[in-house]
Amino acid sequence: MTTRDRLVRAATTRFAEHGYHNVSVRDICREAKANVAAVNYHFGGKLGLYREVVGTAIDAIRSASERMIFAAEDRPPAERLRHYVNAYVRTIAGNDRALGPARVAWVHQLMAHESTEPTPLASWIAEQALMPRIRYLSALVAELMHRKPGDRRVHRCVLSIQAQCLFYAAPNKFRDTAFPGWPPTPKELAAAADHIVEFSLAGIRQAARKR
Repeated sequence: MTTRDRLVRAATTRFAEHGYHNVSVRDICREAKANVAAVNYHFGGKLGLYREVVGTAIDAIRSASERMIFAAEDRPPAERLRHYVNAYVRTIAGNDRALGPARVAWVHQLMAHESTEPTPLASWIAEQALMPRIRYLSALVAELMHRKPGDRRVHRCVLSIQAQCLFYAAPNKFRDTAFPGWPPTPKELAAAADHIVEFSLAGIRQAARKR
């Protein structure tokens, strides 16, 4: 394994566990058994190394998003929502076989740190990783509500769906303490996803009636 590869591997572990701000270049180089100057040489500094790690996470998120979106693009909107939620819940819970639980875990950890302690790359990460999914879901909910994607009712429904799904993200110590029996089986996850869809469809219908 090259020095560059060792640095990326060590940085991935460190950034996922502790976040960008709580990791030093020396920490990474110590784990990678590399000279501190190697980070500047290969990546132009700590932020460049972080961007390399985040780029891999974004690729994983895009891959998952494509399976959520394009596999059901010819179906009616309610079925598209069901496919989206089922795929999303499996992915963030670590039950996506295409990604594998270990890969899902570190990607989710990395994004969780970014949301609570933003880095200079926060806007770029949001645009690359989050917004394609939000735009798709907004268009889908707008179609179900017979409203425009910019309608505030659409925004609230999208946030509700996302929040319900994110409850199943792994790992989550607070949730696991409050709701014993974690992680759920694939069958339980499927039932949870179906509940989210039925609950959300009923809410969307009700919200669409309000002025």
